[in-house]
Amino acid sequence: MRLDKSKEVFDNTKRYIPGGVNSPVRAFKNLSITPPVISKGKGCRIFDIDGNEYIDFVLSWGAMILGHCDPDVVNRMKEVVEDQIAFGAPTEIEYKMAKLVCETAQIDMVRFVNSGTEATMTAVRLAKGYTGKKKIVKFAGCYHGHHDIFLKEAGSAVAELRLKRIDEDIVQNTIVVEYNNLDSVEKAFKENKDEIAAVIIEPVAGNMGVVPAKKEFLQVLREICNLHGSLLIFDEVITGFRLSLKGARALYNVEPDLVTFGKIIGGGLPCGAVGGKKEIMECLAPQGNVFQAGTMSGNPIVMSAGYATIKKLKENPHFYSNLEMLAGKLEKELTQVFSNSNLTFCINRVGSMLTIFFGVEKVENFEMAKMSDLDLFRSFAEYMIKNHIYVPSSQFEAMFLSVAHSENDVEKFVEIAEEFCSSKRK
Repeated sequence: MRLDKSKEVFDNTKRYIPGGVNSPVRAFKNLSITPPVISKGKGCRIFDIDGNEYIDFVLSWGAMILGHCDPDVVNRMKEVVEDQIAFGAPTEIEYKMAKLVCETAQIDMVRFVNSGTEATMTAVRLAKGYTGKKKIVKFAGCYHGHHDIFLKEAGSAVAELRLKRIDEDIVQNTIVVEYNNLDSVEKAFKENKDEIAAVIIEPVAGNMGVVPAKKEFLQVLREICNLHGSLLIFDEVITGFRLSLKGARALYNVEPDLVTFGKIIGGGLPCGAVGGKKEIMECLAPQGNVFQAGTMSGNPIVMSAGYATIKKLKENPHFYSNLEMLAGKLEKELTQVFSNSNLTFCINRVGSMLTIFFGVEKVENFEMAKMSDLDLFRSFAEYMIKNHIYVPSSQFEAMFLSVAHSENDVEKFVEIAEEFCSSKRK
């Protein structure tokens, strides 16, 4: 696979953008190949400027659940862009989008922002304002955006690149505990009695690789928050509208006080949201005294893309059963391939998200994820990409499927994975 044009553009970009990218994981820093510079996406396929075609299992980090450039989403955006780009003023599509999100996700109220980071930052500020408390609990390996309060022992590219440039003064009120470990949570509450405003968690972690929370763990976490007058925040930036119309909450039957969204909610455009119980949400300005603002929040083009996406998901509930079938097939056949190759591994999957961990048999938290064979995963990722299967370059990210994927696409993934295993035996 040749990437001559991609290399030229990427090298030139480094003169004007730090590292040549606008988000670190895109740089393929831990691989020995140049990141393909993408020029086009259609369905489950993307194309680079060198003419290479890939089956995409990254999907803009999970955002493109309908596949790239879904016709209904594109047409809706075209209709809007002739008359509306940005106003910084109310528009009718904001109302329609808010109503659709609240009814579909079964929440009382929602506030739209421009990214997942803004959503989680707003949720924590809101929790502190509502409870009058200062501290938050987060889990090692969970990634809630790039604000300092969340980067303490975070997953995603922070872990892969071993980045530690955070303001210790800001994170002094951030308490980090172990995912799926109730003892560590109870200890945190005991040592910080009446000081914890909220617990924020990815109910299915996607940034230490895919690591699902245990059902009992989330249920007891809900009880602990109730007991101590703390809010429970589900970060569903990745899982919202991906695992179901109600996100991961439907899988666990646990209701948080606040939930954050991103990725899918914007239909591929920059968007985030925080939603939840009315009495809490009404604390946001201008109704309440917890400040949050954004000139581009509720942008009409973004709202239109998100509306078209969620509406299509709502009108086609079979999409989720099809995604479960395809992802289950991928998990089952990869398990057979790796088992036949006598590899030690585990595959964590929830719905249409999955991660392969080499060198370990079980991953339930960040410490376990870090014990996996990172070098072997890098070799695997590089081999897959060179052979036109686009996967995350980082162990601590998830792979995704879209409704545009077919059984043939899954079989091609498995075929290339089998070739990788054969190459390792030689």
